[in-house]
Amino acid sequence: MPMAARNSGRSTCPSWPRGSSWAASGSQSPTAEVTPAAWRPEPTTTHPTRATPSMGPRPVWARCEDGCIRGFLLEKGMRGLSAPRIQGKFSLRASATGMIIMDGVEVPEENVLPGASSLGGPFGCLNNARYGIAWGVLGASEFCLHTARQYALDRMQFGVPLARNQLIQKKLADMLTEITLGLHACLQLGRLKDQDKAAPEMVSLLKRNNCGKALDIARQARDMLGGNGISDEYHVIRHAMNLEAVNTYEGTHDIHALILGRAITGIQAFTASK
Repeated sequence: MPMAARNSGRSTCPSWPRGSSWAASGSQSPTAEVTPAAWRPEPTTTHPTRATPSMGPRPVWARCEDGCIRGFLLEKGMRGLSAPRIQGKFSLRASATGMIIMDGVEVPEENVLPGASSLGGPFGCLNNARYGIAWGVLGASEFCLHTARQYALDRMQFGVPLARNQLIQKKLADMLTEITLGLHACLQLGRLKDQDKAAPEMVSLLKRNNCGKALDIARQARDMLGGNGISDEYHVIRHAMNLEAVNTYEGTHDIHALILGRAITGIQAFTASK
């Protein structure tokens, strides 16, 4: 039985044809990394997901017996399919996150996604999501900047506002600079995408840079608010915690560095050299 998938956090997605249907076993949770060219046989699987007990159709990607990577649409109610909810999150608390568990799930032929027989299928979706993330994190950064600025103007210390201090002004200037550069980079990449001139590595560069800079800005803003920085009254800590997760999903800071490194050197470093 062919059992193979992406080795991202030692993860796999086994599937094999069975008459007019396909069978799949394994599990799917939000802790794995997506790494190119890292599929290998294994008996179980782990993938990032936002599955919930009431989930709708859920795509799962797997390498099949013929060596092709195909997408399979799992639907609620399939025998052997469950999606228990993950509790106790400190990030992305407004959304439900779960783990997909597959125990001998049979997928009918009509649930095999057409036109996708390679990594181009899932990576095409991932790159669009990563581009959206590069925009979104800057919105969180802008909120943190505006909150820190207003707090520094309103908070009086020794008879003058905190904004009177040089260090506060420097931090605000650094925040504004990084946000502005990130927004212009996203805009330019969008124009290149419209012209079909955008390389996938450009998305990795922005996802990596903007997420990292956004998290730095949120941490700086939290620090500028002093003890109030950890209060939900100001929401900065909420953005900081959410950005911790955003730095991980859709490819970590380090994984995107390896994607860029491969583009720069022509040598992939995702797996150990033989």
